[in-house]
Amino acid sequence: MTQELVNPFGKVYLTIKKDTDNKLLYVNWIGYLTEENVKTGALAYTKALAEAGYSCVLNDTRSIVGSWNHSMEWVINDWAPLAAKAGLKRIAMLANPASFAESSADTFINELKDFDAQYFDNIKTAEQWLVEYYATLN
Repeated sequence: MTQELVNPFGKVYLTIKKDTDNKLLYVNWIGYLTEENVKTGALAYTKALAEAGYSCVLNDTRSIVGSWNHSMEWVINDWAPLAAKAGLKRIAMLANPASFAESSADTFINELKDFDAQYFDNIKTAEQWLVEYYATLN
């Protein structure tokens, strides 16, 4: 099942999918993101993560237009501790190299302290890194 969040213009800016085989959430951000979009979307997938009982998120920012630095302080200081309490242990940031979204992902990863995060430009490598988390538990 896929959950879609839409902006006031009726355009989808985030999809949230459960990957039951790999026990992770796949979230795909689309278009230009406002600070409100980032907050609403991040809280929505955090809720979905907690409800699923998963610990990993594949956060795809390849379709973002521009950066999301306008939300970085909230993401680091407010959302990240909340997401960790909801069970988030690993987040793979997927972005296009040399894009504004990649710049935001780098800032996020460098400032984050609440869970593990890595940047990837390949979806398969990102998925492997996330799935490895569960292997370390056994």
